[in-house]
Amino acid sequence: MLKINNLTKNYGQKIAVNDISLEVLPGQITAFIGHNGAGKTTTLKAIAGIIDFDKGEIFVNGYNVRTEGLKAKSVIGYLPDNPDMYDALKGIDYLNFIADVFKVDKQIREQRIKQYGERLKIYGDLGAPINTYSHGMKQKLAILSLLVHKPKLYLFDEPFVGLDPVTSHEFKEIMKEECQNGSAIFYSTHVLEVAEKLCNSVVIIKDGKIVGQGTMEEITKDKSLENVFLELEKN
Repeated sequence: MLKINNLTKNYGQKIAVNDISLEVLPGQITAFIGHNGAGKTTTLKAIAGIIDFDKGEIFVNGYNVRTEGLKAKSVIGYLPDNPDMYDALKGIDYLNFIADVFKVDKQIREQRIKQYGERLKIYGDLGAPINTYSHGMKQKLAILSLLVHKPKLYLFDEPFVGLDPVTSHEFKEIMKEECQNGSAIFYSTHVLEVAEKLCNSVVIIKDGKIVGQGTMEEITKDKSLENVFLELEKN
């Protein structure tokens, strides 16, 4: 579903991402972990086609992100760490706007908005303007906007920030269901305990370079993910 070959991204003299390669298969929930400034967000933005990169190739569902950008973006759902939305719109209007962009049938979008809106406990608030929402409510709306068009690849940057425990639990269940239905999830997080329980694979990045990747069992073995990460950070 996602294949990265030798990706490099520079910001002036700083190498933000340094010749990384990785793969995320359909059905996988892959944690992308590293310290602040390690290159996680840069990588996610490059996959989503938000920023260009200097070297390498990125393929999403077989589409080259650089040369087949529209096709690649049509199967991607990206949730940044601080989603920007049209605050003057009502929640329902924003969701319909996203559904129009991705050409989601009216009946299907209505069903998904109701189904996932109720599960995320935001359905009753969709008639209110977004500028009245709390940070947590905006996070729920952003998640719901992805579920409306059901992407093949979900990209999440710290998706649990701002979510209450009940919603966090429900969101994890939704993530598992989406992968069971053939999608893939690649998400960055600092909450290693959640990643260890939720994910079946992991990629660890340090100073722009991948220092560990594989299935969760291969990486952790008889250690916790936190201990593995801390040991790699010291080296």
